[in-house]
Parts: sequence; structure tokens; C-alpha cells
Amino acid sequence: MLRMSKLADYGTVVMTTLALEPLRIHNTAEVAARVGLAPPTVSKILKRLAHEGLVDSLLGSKGGYRLARSPALISLAAIICAMDGPIGMTECSTTPGMCSQEGGCNVRANWKKINRLVLGVLEGVTLEQMTQPISRTVGADTIKRGAARALA
Repeated sequence: MLRMSKLADYGTVVMTTLALEPLRIHNTAEVAARVGLAPPTVSKILKRLAHEGLVDSLLGSKGGYRLARSPALISLAAIICAMDGPIGMTECSTTPGMCSQEGGCNVRANWKKINRLVLGVLEGVTLEQMTQPISRTVGADTIKRGAARALA
């Protein structure tokens, strides 16, 4: 099963919460209460997001965190990468030399192509879009057709 870490998932939830009021300064306790996570977890997430330049950390009695740029300019890929590191379907997709089979692998190029497609989709979804409700459901057939065309 392919899945991102729990911290990356929580990172998207925290960032989406900040994006609802992107110019306001949010403190850790308030964000934790809004998203239903423990304050130490939210603090860890915000510190990592600040280290990666996605949020600004403001010191002082009225300090806290706010988005470093517009939600329309922050991709889901950027948030996941900030929390988990490079996005890769397989180790060799992001870090050459990690697999002893790499030199003779006949599917590595396909995995790299799939990795680029997944990364492209995540780069195409903005934080601003994540704050909006979904207007319609996308069926599995639509996704399968799109993926089949992309791999052709």
C-alpha cells in the first residue's frame, strides 16, 4: 500500500487550517484545538514547516505562525516533502544507489515515470484548493482512464 506518513497528513491539515486565514498569526495551542491534535504534535509540525520555509515563525507575546506565502502558491507536494522528504514511489525514484538491483532492473524507468506523474499531480494541487469543498465526485473509472493515458 502506498501512503504518506501520519505527520505529512497532519501537516496538510495544519496548513489547510492556517490557509483559512492566511494573513493572521496563529498560535500553536489554537491550531491544535482547531484540528484536534495534541499541542506538542502541532508544535513539531509547525517547526518543521517553518524550517522548510512554508510558514513564518514570529516571536514575542503576540507571536505564532502564519503562511510564508499565498495558499495559491503552496502545493500539496511542498507540504508532503517538508514533512517526509522527497516523494518517491520506490527508493530508486528519489535516491539512486539504494537498491542492489538498480543496474539491471527492467522496471526502474517505469517506476520513475509513475513517480513523476504522482509528483506532478501533487504539485498541481494547491493549499488554496485544499480549503475548498469538492464540487463533484470523481469516479475510479475517470482516474484509471487518466492514468492509462499518462502511461501510454
